[in-house]
Amino acid sequence: MQTSLVITVLADDRPGIVEKLAATIAAAGGSWQESSMSRLSGKFAGLLLVTLPSSRHDDLVAALRGLHSEALQITVEAATQTDDELTGSTIGIEIVANDRAGIVEEISRLLASAQINVISLETFCESAPMSAEPMFHAQAYLQLPESLSIERLTALLEQLSADLMVELLD
Repeated sequence: MQTSLVITVLADDRPGIVEKLAATIAAAGGSWQESSMSRLSGKFAGLLLVTLPSSRHDDLVAALRGLHSEALQITVEAATQTDDELTGSTIGIEIVANDRAGIVEEISRLLASAQINVISLETFCESAPMSAEPMFHAQAYLQLPESLSIERLTALLEQLSADLMVELLD
């Protein structure tokens, strides 16, 4: 029987972190299924999904705990849901707006109030080409409830401010 684990990793960024994780998972008979990893302000942050034989669960958890001595903060949780269990449509959007304090809170509050699940979210700020004013950028994949159309979602987001633009991703 197989088991699935969600593993999070946080550490000071340096070469070899992903290799150390991959080697540890492979040595325990695990299969690396999905991951999202980033470098943020000198820190490495990773989130990954691993499957392995249930009989090897404790071996992998012990091996991952052993990586704490290498300054890796690791948590392991049992996966509780598969993407196959999600209902409604999944869409990708890109949002661009003038940056301001609280913009992520405004957007996330609107999504939560409409019962929209955030599957993934990546944000960054950069200077606008002509004015050099800071611009907020977000790319998100969202799980819409069956009762909400893409057009209604776009209209809701664009009501947040006059400068906010929403585009659908392919």
